[in-house]
Amino acid sequence: MGSNRRLAFEMQKAEHACMRNLISIVLGLIALVLVVIAFIPLLGWANWFILPIAIIGLALGAMSDRTSGRNLNIVVIVAGVLRLMLGGGIL
Repeated sequence: MGSNRRLAFEMQKAEHACMRNLISIVLGLIALVLVVIAFIPLLGWANWFILPIAIIGLALGAMSDRTSGRNLNIVVIVAGVLRLMLGGGIL
């Protein structure tokens, strides 16, 4: 009986890790679309609101067993920070 519970717990744990990665990918895609829009001149300030979304996605991706969500959010964060640096943090 104890091994069945342990197996069920491990299966549930694996499902949660997969779900974290999926949520991380969704957040990363939303942030990526917004970062692309923020590359329009005079919209660079929007990255200050977009970067926290990508950071939350990065945290969820880091808690997952897979790396795709984490890597996507790293790319979004780098693009957003680069855009902020090019615009001086405002433009």
